[in-house]
Amino acid sequence: MSRFKGGGKIDPRAGVKTVEKKEPVPRGLLNAARKSGQLNLSGRGLTEVPQSVWRLNLDTPEEAQQNLAFGGSDRWWEQTDLTKLLLSSNKLEALSEDVRLLPALVVLDVHDNQINTLPKSIGELENLQKLNLSHNKLQELPEELWHLKNLRSLQLQQNLLQELPDGVGQLTNLDDLDLSNNELTTLPDSVGELTNLVKLNLSYNKLKTLPLGISGLQSLKLLDCTRNQLETVPPVLANMVSLEQLYLRHNKLRILPEFPSCQVLKELHLGNNQIEVVEAEHLSHLSALSILELRDNKVKSLPDDITLLKGLERLDLANNDISSLPYALGNMPKLKMLTLDGNPLRTIRRDLLTKGTNELLKYLRSRIQEPPPGEDAPKDEPKTAMTLPSQAKINVHAIRTLKTLNYSEKQEASIPDEAFDAVDGSPVTSANFSRNQLTELPPRIVELKDTLSDINLGFNKLTSIPPDLAVLKQLVQIDLRNNILTSLPLELEALTKVQTIILSFNRFKVFPDVLYRLFSLETILICNNQVGSIDATKLKGLGRLSTLDLQNNDIMHVPPELGNCTSLRTLMLEGNPFRNPRAAIMAKGTDALLEYLRSRIPT
Repeated sequence: MSRFKGGGKIDPRAGVKTVEKKEPVPRGLLNAARKSGQLNLSGRGLTEVPQSVWRLNLDTPEEAQQNLAFGGSDRWWEQTDLTKLLLSSNKLEALSEDVRLLPALVVLDVHDNQINTLPKSIGELENLQKLNLSHNKLQELPEELWHLKNLRSLQLQQNLLQELPDGVGQLTNLDDLDLSNNELTTLPDSVGELTNLVKLNLSYNKLKTLPLGISGLQSLKLLDCTRNQLETVPPVLANMVSLEQLYLRHNKLRILPEFPSCQVLKELHLGNNQIEVVEAEHLSHLSALSILELRDNKVKSLPDDITLLKGLERLDLANNDISSLPYALGNMPKLKMLTLDGNPLRTIRRDLLTKGTNELLKYLRSRIQEPPPGEDAPKDEPKTAMTLPSQAKINVHAIRTLKTLNYSEKQEASIPDEAFDAVDGSPVTSANFSRNQLTELPPRIVELKDTLSDINLGFNKLTSIPPDLAVLKQLVQIDLRNNILTSLPLELEALTKVQTIILSFNRFKVFPDVLYRLFSLETILICNNQVGSIDATKLKGLGRLSTLDLQNNDIMHVPPELGNCTSLRTLMLEGNPFRNPRAAIMAKGTDALLEYLRSRIPT
């Protein structure tokens, strides 16, 4: 048999060396796919799918046409039907009608291409369970798509869809539907026929209302309507009895919705709306609620009956118009994170707010005239002969009931082992080590990595943060104010849940680069440092950032591109040496300031 058989060409400059004809999909990859039933062609720069892929289970492989002996592992006739085809991150503009030649497909992933149309034959893939069409250029969907009765996951985010056809209601086995980042202005009532749907993502569209039929989603656990134009929520939403997480952030809601039947609702996110009033009837049925987020609204007060939310663990009220708090808040047994930044509070001293949630709740409890029913008035714990004057006994009760490890205001150079020993396996969610003399992170803090969501290390003498902090992957809030920090390690990028970071009163000369990579951040407080500049382009990537405090730094130039950070609701720049924008512009508020900056962007 010729050594040049198979299309090889002789390179005259290389003697007998051959230059193999490069195939878009290597033959070996196709052979492996015949055995495994899976073919991954992601990121290969393909502009079209070769016929050899579509006909993988039809054509006899070339080897079979040659006079070769096959070993046990090379028996092409024992091939497996292709069930998984990955074509993501290529340059495909369309899929061929020949997709019908792979009827056994269970997974088809073509996300991150330039596809603007789907073949009608896609409806013939009767076994398909997962279809990922996200990050393409689809403007419409063929009716044949609704023939895929076994489909369980349909990913359509980041396309150009302006409407969703009624036929979507035929996908009755669907449990995950992602329509985020499209151009949808309405939804059909038939979406309520998706009775097995568990997750529905409608975020980043142009919806002004939700269809009444949505109440039919009796299995739905997560509904995300973030970044739409909703002015009201239909009362029928309350009939979704399985709903556990509801995101209504960045809409135009003026009234807090009522959810009388949503008794399993655990998370209610209402930030960045125009809600002014929170009344008891809005909350009375939410006994399972653990997270209530109302930041960046116009709430003026809270009802005393907020204590009905006995399971509440996190209450975010940042950037509202609240001037006073009900003292009854102090008696909420599970509350571990109370965020109040950006409110005109008059009844609580500013320094008290810096001490963390545990101290704030203790203060509120102290203002209640009578102890709550069933409890005795708090008594001072006696000092024993072994207790130093600078140490109070570790509050084991707080560890057990409030899930809080508090060792603050001791002026100690280290956190004693007794503090961590007292945890004894309890699921601590909040740790307060503020107002000590710490020069390094307590090494045993890593023992809390599975549960810790809030850590306060403010008012210490920390000069650096070790990469070890990155193991605390449940962290939502980090308070490092009033230390001697100049940088943060890039390893903190692993903290994908962090929403608030406080770095005020340190010695940063450069805005920490890792902050640009923490895409979950909603609040950055880095005032009273020596930061000289910010990268507005990178900052725009923080799509959830609503509060940025850069007061009293060394910023000489405010980049006009900062105006493109439209998620910002509070931007504080006072006390920097720049000349523009002038104080009169900044006094008009954040919206006016961002609009001014946008007008200065060179065209």
